[in-house]
Amino acid sequence: MDELNFIVDMVEEQIVKGSLRWLANFNEIQRDYTLGNTRFQLYASGGLEEKGFFLSRIYSTLVTPKYKIHLLVYAADEVDYKFLRSMIIASKSKFGTDDWIFLTVVQRKEFGKASRDLISNFEEKTVGIAAYSLESKERIFSNNVLGKGLARNLKIEGAKFEAFDLPNFLKSFIIVFFLSTSFLVMIALLGLRQAIQPLTLFIMAAISIIVGYSIYKSRYHTTITLGVEGFELKEGNRSRKGKWSDYDKITTHLAPNREAFLRLHSKENTFDIPLSRTGLSRKETYNMIKEILRK
Repeated sequence: MDELNFIVDMVEEQIVKGSLRWLANFNEIQRDYTLGNTRFQLYASGGLEEKGFFLSRIYSTLVTPKYKIHLLVYAADEVDYKFLRSMIIASKSKFGTDDWIFLTVVQRKEFGKASRDLISNFEEKTVGIAAYSLESKERIFSNNVLGKGLARNLKIEGAKFEAFDLPNFLKSFIIVFFLSTSFLVMIALLGLRQAIQPLTLFIMAAISIIVGYSIYKSRYHTTITLGVEGFELKEGNRSRKGKWSDYDKITTHLAPNREAFLRLHSKENTFDIPLSRTGLSRKETYNMIKEILRK
């Protein structure tokens, strides 16, 4: 069940990181949620109301529907037609008639024809279903707005983590600003002293922000995608991939600048996963990867 548990952990991480905010603003998560005779590995609830700035909150209060949103995740080796149907009925009976329900099913084996037809032909407006098979890599979703939205936003194959790295952005900005202001100084030394004034410096600062951000994205911005079988680390335009099966040990490594990494060890080499630059939690990620390597 390690692959299935890993996927459930990844779904939870996506909710915590706000990757599913286009579905709803989930504000409560519960593990091992019992509904009828079914124990869902993950349950999240929330609403459509915005929690942002003042104008967003006013718009949310006056315009946004006050629906309650429920996300249920069930993972098993196989989910047959009868059990799948009972889950749908139980969730509709539990929650309000106007509530939105997102039902996610992940199974190891291939889907049976009855289950596949039940999901793909399901059209009720308040229940969206997305189902995934690890064996066949098949993805099925219900034929309604909620089902299509769930399939589009929920990443089962792997979860991507990233964070804005302010020090490296400032590095890019300072480089561009230094070069641009040096150019202004050269012009001023050649006789055009009006080149250096508050307005031109402001323009150069604005240009430095735009160009610096482009440099930051292409050279420094770091993202990591964690999947069932492996991972991919991107630093700017550079990409490196690895498989969990190639490593047998994990440690926490501190760089000379005190930046923390999770270091994967194999007999041939090591691989460092940055934490602060990707927004990963050290303790949670360490325990999760350690469990994967153990199994």
